[in-house]
Amino acid sequence: MPNLKETLEGARDEALEALAELTSEDEVEALRIRMLGRKGIVPAAMKEMGSLSAEERPEVGKVANIVKNQLQDALQAKLHELQAASRTVAVTGLDVTLPGRRRRIGLKHPISRVMDECVEIFRRQGFIAADGPDIENEYRNFDALNTPADHPARDLQDTFYFPDGRLLRTHTSPVQIRVMESQSPPVRIVAPGRCYRRDTPDPSHVPNFHQIEGLYVAENVSLAELKGTLYNFAHEMFGKDVKTRFRPHFFPFTEPSIEFDISCVKCGGTGDAENGRCPLCKSSGWLEVAGAGMVDPAVFEAVGYDTEKYTGFAFGMGIERLAALHYAITDIRLLYENNVRFLEQF
Repeated sequence: MPNLKETLEGARDEALEALAELTSEDEVEALRIRMLGRKGIVPAAMKEMGSLSAEERPEVGKVANIVKNQLQDALQAKLHELQAASRTVAVTGLDVTLPGRRRRIGLKHPISRVMDECVEIFRRQGFIAADGPDIENEYRNFDALNTPADHPARDLQDTFYFPDGRLLRTHTSPVQIRVMESQSPPVRIVAPGRCYRRDTPDPSHVPNFHQIEGLYVAENVSLAELKGTLYNFAHEMFGKDVKTRFRPHFFPFTEPSIEFDISCVKCGGTGDAENGRCPLCKSSGWLEVAGAGMVDPAVFEAVGYDTEKYTGFAFGMGIERLAALHYAITDIRLLYENNVRFLEQF
């Protein structure tokens, strides 16, 4: 009996020592077959138990089972270790001792940043954001806004029409109509969103652009309140040093109508940049920011507002233009080219 026990324990110790040096799954499998296979050392030793006495057989059998289990556990652990190492090399192909790589976190697009900033500025003045569909009908996009049937904006070369007569909205003003149709005064909203026009892309025009428009309707609303609203916006967006001016203009849906300008953010209103002529304001010293005016009574009549009781003002500005002015960009097409080196500046 001592010889059989010593044979089993010696074979185990020898196998465990050899196992620590193995470097491949094939080598581990070869050791398993040599030790535990059908003709392996452990099964062969167990076959000799038949020559033992009835008293010796249980003790030797216990030792044999312990040796077998220890070998199986050690072989399985070694196999898992080699497989894990193989997967790490196959998947990463990297030295695991190297420091980890930082993931690049995306940032907001400059158009989204400027739009969000505009909404926040007007929200601090009491406006709330409103939204509407990109696909509109002619009534809300033109008729309810007092746009004549022969107005150039209605032409096919200016507006994207669908076969059923609907269209892609050319401004976010239809949102104002939708809000007034569903809500009695007072109304104080801004409508940021995407617009579409058949414009040929150039440094200041793209066919798919963004606007933010505002509307305030209540009793005794005055042009002075409109000027104060835009004046405050300009100072919050472009800084306290920016100068402002208002010029008379014409829009079908406002009367009187004005255009709102600020002093050039690149040349400071002088018209001269570092190399002479300012490319942003074309040496005029001024930049157009918004169109605005007092809401025409015809618009109030279209939505059922009492024109004797209520007055209001409206304004609209292009987000791409604001972004170009805010960041001194001379070509708004850069905002749509998805050039990472350009976008990373913002």
